Amino acid sequence: MIAMGENLGAEMVTRSFYHMMAYADINVKRTVPLGLALLAVSNPMNVGVIDALSKMSHDPDGEVATASITSLGLVAGGTNNSRVATSLRSLATYYSKEPGLLFAVRLAQGLTHAGKGLVTFSPYHPDRTVCHPVVLAGIVSLMHILLDFDSLVLGKHHYLLFVLACTIRPRMLVTLDEDLKPLPVSVRVGVAVDTVGQAGRPKTITGFQTHTTPVLLAAGERAELATDDALDEGKKTKKPGGKDDPISPSQIGRITKPLSHW
Repeated sequence: MIAMGENLGAEMVTRSFYHMMAYADINVKRTVPLGLALLAVSNPMNVGVIDALSKMSHDPDGEVATASITSLGLVAGGTNNSRVATSLRSLATYYSKEPGLLFAVRLAQGLTHAGKGLVTFSPYHPDRTVCHPVVLAGIVSLMHILLDFDSLVLGKHHYLLFVLACTIRPRMLVTLDEDLKPLPVSVRVGVAVDTVGQAGRPKTITGFQTHTTPVLLAAGERAELATDDALDEGKKTKKPGGKDDPISPSQIGRITKPLSHW
């Protein structure tokens, strides 16, 4: 949980998890897949984690395999990631005669294709600047449930999986006018750049592409206005008395606030 908010810490913890998988006892190994998933929730761009989970999904120990399969679903949650989807289809064939593991595969497939690719389970805003405490609480609760998958989920307490309901958020950027109607605006979408401590006005995104809202934001991406047209339309607002009053920067920012941020 401490390292999941920034890339360098996540890489260091991932390396520690690999060491645990190689040298720790079986009880620790059963928790490693869930720890890896916690570092990359709805972030399938982390190819190393997906490869490690794919290997562990064929582990001789059933609990390690179950945790790895459900972790694959969390890592690709709401993204329709083709690589994970292909892996899960092959796992469904591989475990076709084992009901418990097959249920885990179906659960992971449901997470991967949740919302037809329009939602996310990540507790962080796409550029990792804002954390949603409710979503984080739901993810941590799910991790505790998955630690005892056989007794809880495959037993009489399968309804505990509904804790996922509080973690699902839309990941699209929608711009609205003053009447809350869709307002098409050109935005640049690219990889977020950490500008903390840099002098001047450094670029906040790199490798951007220009799109018209609404757009989808993947993990690690950030959007900024391509033109100032949207700001020009909303520089002034009418008071009930008839006087004009300039809109504050915070009010202007509401135009470009993602739907998941409200």
